[in-house]
Amino acid sequence: MSAAAAHGRRLSGARRDERPTVEALIERGARRLRRARVFFGHGTDNARDEAAALVLHALGLAHSADGAIHRRRIGSRDAARVDALITRRIAERIPAVYLTGETWFAGLPFRIDPRVLIPRSPIAELIERRFAPWVDPQRVRRILDVGTGSGCIAIACAKALPGARVDAVDLSPQALEVAAINVRRHRLARRVRLIHSDHFGALAGERYDIIVANPPYVGRREMSGLPPEYRHEPPLALAAGPEGLDSVRVILREAEEHLRPRGVLIVEVGNTEAAVRRAFRRLPFLWLEFERGGGGVFLLTAEQLRR
Repeated sequence: MSAAAAHGRRLSGARRDERPTVEALIERGARRLRRARVFFGHGTDNARDEAAALVLHALGLAHSADGAIHRRRIGSRDAARVDALITRRIAERIPAVYLTGETWFAGLPFRIDPRVLIPRSPIAELIERRFAPWVDPQRVRRILDVGTGSGCIAIACAKALPGARVDAVDLSPQALEVAAINVRRHRLARRVRLIHSDHFGALAGERYDIIVANPPYVGRREMSGLPPEYRHEPPLALAAGPEGLDSVRVILREAEEHLRPRGVLIVEVGNTEAAVRRAFRRLPFLWLEFERGGGGVFLLTAEQLRR
């Protein structure tokens, strides 16, 4: 090999080495997100995880524990695509999940877009434990998911309890369109039934072993003070009147007639927990705790609701 050719090869190798790695792009993105003070809480809770999701999506790479992916070097065109996506996240305050169109809930992947709320409920932990010890998983035959949105709770329940059929209701036809995509994706059309309904309105005579709900529960004052990322989510899935209790009141009033004996009602009310306690003092709520954080989820039995 001539000296000139060898010199050319060294220059070519140097140029390749100057290309950023996936890891470097993630770190750069995380720094940008921290400086911009974007809000985390729609699937991630820190800048690095959010940057990783955006970088891997922009590059068309799957999430993997394999360090080789993070050491991969990226060309200028792909790096520019990463920077553009993170710029959009910052400038428009769009939650990362809406930019990637994908998220995970209870260990399962879901298609997500602005027609539905981004899944983030601690109820996922209950589903992963098959609702034990609050119910006997072997006895569960029917489950109702009120306000299903993307269908994540209904689908996760069907996966965790393969002997059960699940009804999933929502007031929004647009949300049910997204739920249908996810039901097909997980091949559960025979066991998960999607129903257009305002709470229990279309369920006359139906009874369930478990009713689970993550309804709207944001009050008027809290709604006005939410970070701008929340403006991209459907207001119908968030706002629930002056105190955030409009949907919860319906559920507590009507759930009992749709529960089987020994059935349970599980509802997430988030930051509205104190208001729920004040408004329904007669009810013996069991407020659940979660290993991975989160709260504002209560459990009541059919017998407790009848009191």
